Amino acid sequence: MSDSVDTSLVSDYIDKVSDDLASDAASADPAVGLRAVGAMRRLADRLERLHVRRARSLGWSWQEIADALGVTRQTVHKKHAAGEKG
Repeated sequence: MSDSVDTSLVSDYIDKVSDDLASDAASADPAVGLRAVGAMRRLADRLERLHVRRARSLGWSWQEIADALGVTRQTVHKKHAAGEKG
């Protein structure tokens, strides 16, 4: 997997997905709203993995990543360290 990120593609994708999800999350139908919540959770997890990998490839410490995410170093390390090579 490449470390490069096409930020315009990511931004366009997020804009489209977030518009669709916002509409679904506002639905009066709980099934539609809950599916939107699940989709948002999956999107947030994917974006977090992407940016943590990118930050680590740029030399960020676990503490710097944790600070940016508003969590403890132990939390972010436990969640993401297993995916590191080396």
